[in-house]
Amino acid sequence: MSRKNMSLTKVGIDDGPHNMDGLRLLARDGTERVEAFIGRKVMDVWVESIEHRGARRSLFRDQYNALGKRNLAAIERIVNAKYQRGAALNRQHPYVEVLFSDITESGEALDVGGLVRLPLPPEFLRLG
Repeated sequence: MSRKNMSLTKVGIDDGPHNMDGLRLLARDGTERVEAFIGRKVMDVWVESIEHRGARRSLFRDQYNALGKRNLAAIERIVNAKYQRGAALNRQHPYVEVLFSDITESGEALDVGGLVRLPLPPEFLRLG
């Protein structure tokens, strides 16, 4: 069955407990469950490309989940575009791993408004 014109539906952020280091999304293709993922480092680079703060600080799960929810429509378009390429161009089909190159190619903008960067606890600060 060709999935060329298939679109994912019911795309949402999985903010429940999981052990993946990044933004996990769940969607449906008809009756098939599809999982999509944007790694924490990819999210960090996407945010860094907008903030231009110099010192890179990694996002925490609640931050990238909040960004994902705020930008769900854009992320959904990116995931759908990669999913529609099908198994031939997506080795892990129907699992979709979004790379920074997929984000760049999409031209989608990330709305970082409302992103709260809390100060790091003292044990995270580098010495020397």
